Amino acid sequence: MPHASSSKVCKYDIFLSFRGEDTRRTFVSHLCKALEQRGIHTFKDDERLEAGKSISAELLKAIEDARFAVVIFSKSYASSRWCLEELAHIIKCKKELHTS
Repeated sequence: MPHASSSKVCKYDIFLSFRGEDTRRTFVSHLCKALEQRGIHTFKDDERLEAGKSISAELLKAIEDARFAVVIFSKSYASSRWCLEELAHIIKCKKELHTS
C-alpha cells in the first residue's frame, strides 16, 4: 500500500487481520470462503505464530500488497502482539497511501 496510486495492481483484494485462536475455524473461515466464492482474492494467514515471535516480512508484504484490510476484532485480538503489529502496519500503510 505505500506510495500506491489508484492504478496500482494489488496482489490481494483484502487482507484479513484476526486472532486465530478466537475466529480462525469459525467466522474467518466462513468469511474467507464467501469472499473467494464472489471472486474477491483474500489473504488469510494460516500459520500459527509461536509466542514471542515477531510478525514475518512476508506477512507485512501481504498487507502492503492488499487493496483493503479488514480487521476482525475479537475477545483476545488486542492481547496478541502479532495482531497489534499487523494493525499498526495496516494504519502505517493507509497513512502513507494518503500522503503520496
